[in-house]
Amino acid sequence: MTSVIIADDHPFLREGVRAVLTQAGLEVSAAVGDGDDALAAIEQHDPDVAILDVRMPGCDGIEALQTMRKRGDQRPVILLTAVIEDRQLLEAMRAGVSGIVFKQGGENQLIEALDIVSKGGNAIPLELIGRALDHSQKPSMPSPMARLNERERQIAERVCQGKRNREIAESFGVSEGSIKVALHRIYDKLGVSSRTELTLLILNSEA
Repeated sequence: MTSVIIADDHPFLREGVRAVLTQAGLEVSAAVGDGDDALAAIEQHDPDVAILDVRMPGCDGIEALQTMRKRGDQRPVILLTAVIEDRQLLEAMRAGVSGIVFKQGGENQLIEALDIVSKGGNAIPLELIGRALDHSQKPSMPSPMARLNERERQIAERVCQGKRNREIAESFGVSEGSIKVALHRIYDKLGVSSRTELTLLILNSEA
């Protein structure tokens, strides 16, 4: 059973999300009201996934995500938001957010995003990836994909398409472990540390 913590400063919404996830068969280890309490709950309960509201008093969801990554905590993080500014989006992407779900999108999108990120995938809407690219100020340079061999390029492209490790492994007729090893080799070659960063790099090179 996938375990999660929820951080949202609105009690009504927080408890509504808890009820939805519990009904879907997920274990809600804690539901708290700000980023500081979320970090403490993560340390105490060691959940599989953290669900953080972008806007909270004190330490918000993006700051909590950044703190987790600085601590070396790479567990999946889903950001919940009504709206997300370009600055917030870039900060979240650079910190390696696993998923972004709009509150008005409904409970099904959150459940789907949880299923994707708990299996190693990314649940970031393509329009948000496009926005991040539009506002990224990276200088133009030769395609980083040239550093990869043909098999590595094919794996990287499948990651960009949102394929999970298991699906990629099945398409090549190899083990999921082999794909994980190949992905780490790709990360090293391209200087990235997450599927999100890899996806951004690929899309940027094709823009």
